[in-house]
Amino acid sequence: MATQSPFSLAAQALQHLGASLPPPTWVQDETINRVVLFLNHVLMQEPEAMRRLARQKGQRIQLQWQKFSLQLSPTPAGLLERMPVEGFDLRLTVTDESPLAIANALMRGDKPSVRIEGDVQLAAEINWLMDHVRWDVEEDLARLIGDAPAHTLAQWARSALTAIRQFATQRRTPAESNSKAAA
Repeated sequence: MATQSPFSLAAQALQHLGASLPPPTWVQDETINRVVLFLNHVLMQEPEAMRRLARQKGQRIQLQWQKFSLQLSPTPAGLLERMPVEGFDLRLTVTDESPLAIANALMRGDKPSVRIEGDVQLAAEINWLMDHVRWDVEEDLARLIGDAPAHTLAQWARSALTAIRQFATQRRTPAESNSKAAA
């Protein structure tokens, strides 16, 4: 007898809740503004990323996942700004439906599945950013609590993340288990 994973039940509940009870528009707008601020904070820590983005100034990038859409444009300073514009030069659509599937891929260190439409050069630059730009959490934390405590907390977090990644890679989906058992 096959039992259903509590993770799949949670994913179904999240999808149902998201479809039936979307957050208010102002919450969505403020969340998107905070995401753009965070992305710019991370970009400012990497001068090469800012140079690469500055070369793409004025391009229109649309990020899409289910009903959610975000339009961004690189600025001459090499940062991102939110641009409510028609059309796009590059559209990146996340094809995974489940937020848990996306989180699982990210925990394994993989990129989520994405469909790419538009400018190939701009897509290559965005791919470079995704491969090379990382948030230095320890540095930001050190500004708040000092170097030694920040280093200790970062070590604990890295250990926890390693354990989660190992768990995520060892966990098999029911379809994978059934196909291996049949073989």
